[in-house]
Amino acid sequence: MSYRSLPSLSRSATRLRPECATISAMRDDRHVELVRAPQLVTNLPYAYSAVVAGGFRFVFTAGACPLDENGAIVGVGDVQSQAEQVMSNLSVALEASGARLEDVVKTTVYVASHDRADLVAAWDVVRRHFGRHDAPSTLVGVTALGYEGQLVEVEAIAAMP
Repeated sequence: MSYRSLPSLSRSATRLRPECATISAMRDDRHVELVRAPQLVTNLPYAYSAVVAGGFRFVFTAGACPLDENGAIVGVGDVQSQAEQVMSNLSVALEASGARLEDVVKTTVYVASHDRADLVAAWDVVRRHFGRHDAPSTLVGVTALGYEGQLVEVEAIAAMP
């Protein structure tokens, strides 16, 4: 998937990196500015950084886990099912704090697998939930996560007015 640069620079992006006049930036419909440096690979499905102007409240989530309302793991052995439940739970946690997915400035996606296909499967679900809001994210394969049978976890940082 490739992303095109927007034709004009935002003032805040220029202030952040005055020596780099070719930064491309995309501002979503609210207050999180996603920044892409054209000197880096440009066809990745996420921004390299996010900028939030002063005066905003930050929300730091715990890792969202694939738990149902009774605390049981959903989709044992199924990365995609677990990623769906994780994103649903992350959305609920953000909403409880007054935020939404579009307010997220950074995520970390953990997948308990050594198989790159599992990481990609989880990533595809996460990206679909975020839609065009492709905030910076780190995708990490790990040995194990906190719950027996857990394969996916996502933590997020959001900013809201």
